[in-house]
Amino acid sequence: MLSSVLLAAEHVAFRYADVPVLHDVNLSVESGSLVALTGANGSGKSTLLHLLAGVTQPTRGRIVRRPDTRLALLPQRTSDIDALPLTVAECVQIGRFTLLRRPNRDDRAYVAKIMHRLDIAHLARQRLRELSGGQRQRTLIAQALVQDADIYVLDEPTAALDTQSRQRVHELVAERVATGAAVVIASHDPAEAALAERVIHLESARPSSDTLLSGNTDER
Repeated sequence: MLSSVLLAAEHVAFRYADVPVLHDVNLSVESGSLVALTGANGSGKSTLLHLLAGVTQPTRGRIVRRPDTRLALLPQRTSDIDALPLTVAECVQIGRFTLLRRPNRDDRAYVAKIMHRLDIAHLARQRLRELSGGQRQRTLIAQALVQDADIYVLDEPTAALDTQSRQRVHELVAERVATGAAVVIASHDPAEAALAERVIHLESARPSSDTLLSGNTDER
């Protein structure tokens, strides 16, 4: 991979049993870039994100990630999170845990800052099961963003959010990109995808177009 490339899919294919989901996907993600994945439900967006994050292994091809890079994954929300006996603050703070140390005072201050930016600071002591769908989603977004990762893989992060909350998330994502992080985001929202420098449209178990949206919306 080139020095600026943090993550790449090389001729990646994936199938569930006999059902092909992805076919011959080639994708590179550079530092300081925002890449959007679009496509209908079932086109393989979530599967590709899981492959990029290393949660799932490809049937064919390979995923290459630059050594020593930190990756944060925000999967689509499931009801399992409601069963965890965590408060909002505890859930977000998990993003600052490592195998070597627990969060310190600076970590807690940073967690508080991101919670404020996402308008969930006032919910700090509430249990996850007590939250609305949008509040819960903002909590999970905060957990991903406080990790200060090199690569963020975000699956439909703003699907359950109102316009103001979407704007807050977009601002935080843009700040991560500006500092050199790479962000890959799956989205059904054309306006959100338009914020990306590069859009990969998935269709019929393969990427059907690769469009640059930096002032040029012609397919190539």
